[in-house]
Amino acid sequence: MPLNSLHRTKNIQQATQAQFDVIIIGGGITGAGIALDAASRGLKVLLLEKYDFAGGTSSKSTKLIHGGLRYLKQLEFGLVRTVGIERAVIHKLAPHLVEPINMVLPIYKNGSLGKFSTGIALRIYDTLAKVERDDRYYMVEAAHLHQLEPLLSTQDLIGGAIYKEFRTDDARLTISVIKSAATFGACCFNYMKVENFIFSNNVITGVVARDLLSDTTITFNATHVINAAGPWVDDVRSLETLPKGKKLHLTKGIHIVVNKNDFPVQHALYFDVDGDNRMIFVIPRLKSVYIGTTDTNYVGDKDNILLSREDVNYLLDAVNNKFPKVQLQFSHVISGWAGLRPLIHEEGKSPSELSRKDEIFISDKGLISIAGGKLTGYRKMAEKVVNMLAKSLKKSGRKIPESTTHQQLLFGADFDCSIPEYITRRTGEAKQIDVNESVIRYLVFTYGTACETIINTAFDIGNSIKNPAIRLLTAEIMYAIEHEMVTNVSDFIIRRTGRLYFDMEQTKQLYPEIAKIIAAKLSLDEVEAAQQLAFFETALVQALPA
Repeated sequence: MPLNSLHRTKNIQQATQAQFDVIIIGGGITGAGIALDAASRGLKVLLLEKYDFAGGTSSKSTKLIHGGLRYLKQLEFGLVRTVGIERAVIHKLAPHLVEPINMVLPIYKNGSLGKFSTGIALRIYDTLAKVERDDRYYMVEAAHLHQLEPLLSTQDLIGGAIYKEFRTDDARLTISVIKSAATFGACCFNYMKVENFIFSNNVITGVVARDLLSDTTITFNATHVINAAGPWVDDVRSLETLPKGKKLHLTKGIHIVVNKNDFPVQHALYFDVDGDNRMIFVIPRLKSVYIGTTDTNYVGDKDNILLSREDVNYLLDAVNNKFPKVQLQFSHVISGWAGLRPLIHEEGKSPSELSRKDEIFISDKGLISIAGGKLTGYRKMAEKVVNMLAKSLKKSGRKIPESTTHQQLLFGADFDCSIPEYITRRTGEAKQIDVNESVIRYLVFTYGTACETIINTAFDIGNSIKNPAIRLLTAEIMYAIEHEMVTNVSDFIIRRTGRLYFDMEQTKQLYPEIAKIIAAKLSLDEVEAAQQLAFFETALVQALPA
């Protein structure tokens, strides 16, 4: 069990004795994608993440696998084509994590897109993305749009467009990619902060890392080192030498979550912010609706990004202008998150004008750094980096096969029937332990077919835990510890399950019980358990705007 927290110390010790082909710094979606691509091609891979997997940008996005319609305005046709095509690919690889949804784009008089230009843009969008005929956009009149979304303002509304996008859970997608990489032999460790490089003949041949859980210094050796640290890419580059040439430009984006009863939209929407050159999303999810994102320059603490009242008010004002009957207030915000985009700096451009394309930098001492890009393009970014490695290894006589990640189902996606049928089957089986269909749906759309392991564990626990909800919660936590490298309360509640953002009420009720179960399973002493609890309670406070 390579991602078993209970085996972590032993697995780390074994990794220190190995010679890896590549060490990847960063356990977000980019690093995870590179680990999977490299390991599935037969390379010996080590991935190191300084905090938790998906702890940075990869759990703080708009949670969409989307083509970036607005990038057509910037004439980034190549980017739109690449990520547009990738939407369908990733949906096939992980149908339980990537769900097609209808996106509604209202068109207003004097808006940034007129009816004619919207039709042209979406036609180009569908063509570039090779969208299937049945999923292509269509236009609707204002009256029809009002029927679809009766709360939407009708003042100066001239119609709208409906097109396909894909909703996801970014953190779950990242951990699924990491679990897939582990099945191909990749060693992946969270809470392992790279602090320096090892050099031989002026070339990087490994890293010195600090295990933040044991506070010990560890060395790992490799032929190549890849820096996929997201917003921290330049920090990692600085461990070798001060970055030359292009550098990162960090922008901050926040999202807020409200109760669907307070904002009962029927569809996901994408619309202009009045008086601004930006557009924002409104996306229903379960009993909630989340809204985002902002796009402002950021120069603060990258490890502690806060929701500001100014950012929250920006989103609330944008929604209230388009939905005047709703009038959301600050008090309606039940949670939220703030993250950073690691973009490539371009002189004179505003945050919204900066390209979302990825770029690769190679230092004189061999450090390969990749920055920029989008969640949707993670697989193609990984393929590009590993292709570079393959060329380098070919010079030494080693032939690396082509990437096959476009046809590799991600971990948990090996369904032998349709997902609805699968849910029905599992529901029937789980009746004996008092688990209903809504809970099975949650498990399937979170863990895929791995939900069977959780259900079986709940059966094994049996009557030792009388409360069915706590019994299943215990089984879920056990799975996360033994198969997803959960080491603390925050890992589980924030990134493995998303409860902090989308089930705040239950989170407040259950987190002491969750902390108690994790402390028991990991054999934590009272001091460690108290520290974990305090750390999570800080995150709980930060999920609410100040």
